[in-house]
Amino acid sequence: MCSLIMDNVSIVRIFILSGFNETMNYRVPLLLTTLLYYCVILFINISLVLLIVLDESLHEPMYILLSSFCINALYGTTGFYPKFLSDLLSSSHRISYEGCLLQAFIMYSFACCDLSILAVMAFDRYLAICRPLHYHSFMTKRRLSQLVCFSWLTPFCVFAINVVLTARLKLCGIKIQRALCLNWLIVKLACPEADTFSNNISAYVILVVYLSHWLFIIWTYIYLIKTCVRSREDRVKFTQTCTCVPHLISLMTFLFFLDPVYMISGSTRLPQSLQNFITIEFLIIPPVMNPLIYGFKLTKIRNRILGLFYFKRTSKLRVSCSPNKNGAK
Repeated sequence: MCSLIMDNVSIVRIFILSGFNETMNYRVPLLLTTLLYYCVILFINISLVLLIVLDESLHEPMYILLSSFCINALYGTTGFYPKFLSDLLSSSHRISYEGCLLQAFIMYSFACCDLSILAVMAFDRYLAICRPLHYHSFMTKRRLSQLVCFSWLTPFCVFAINVVLTARLKLCGIKIQRALCLNWLIVKLACPEADTFSNNISAYVILVVYLSHWLFIIWTYIYLIKTCVRSREDRVKFTQTCTCVPHLISLMTFLFFLDPVYMISGSTRLPQSLQNFITIEFLIIPPVMNPLIYGFKLTKIRNRILGLFYFKRTSKLRVSCSPNKNGAK
């Protein structure tokens, strides 16, 4: 009888997101705030992508990589916010088995795609500052396309394998103690007799791959800083004309909001609402902060944005100051 019950429980077709239990008392303000914030994310990132696509003077490697950065932000946040908003409107917080695996795949691939793009950006800045004579001959359109594909396809392939390994597990639970699906939360629901060895190996391989990304970025910027402190002209170039400062801020944001997340959020001693916030904060801060940092720091983008506002303002002034044809004599 017990084995029959266990077999029935392990055939999981739906999960319950129990992370919403403490949000019911303030569901309406949370819904309105989240909806407004998601609209801000969409507006900022889409605007920056369109600005880069439509302005031919911005069709340079650093700006194309920046647009890829913004597209990835749209990809990751779209995998979370619509479902989160629908759950706030609903009294039952359920997600299908396939939908949960898909969301877990999007969350992990989004985070690691960010790191891959930062690694490509660091390589681009290394070439531009330390190998300026070889930069244009190496960073061709074809090479840039290959690097962009690398930054997207690597996390997609890695985490597709990870999700396939998770999908084969026999599960004995349906309650996920968060407001979204993550791979390690699904693995925690595996039955005691389930073989999670390959999942653990996959997790360690992924950790090594993206730790190497992180080390490459750190080494690149240490080398750039050492190179740029040699003269005042190089220091000015480092802080103003290149994207190194935004890159460093984005990297620190990524490490601060992602690395401690999965160490801290596994603790059940924290309040449920705090656990939820720690888990999803990498979907809250970086998607808005990164485009704002690049928009204000990069001279060309800042000038284009200010130029658009100035053009609209002067157009309105011309309309308001133009003489009335009926009243003019």
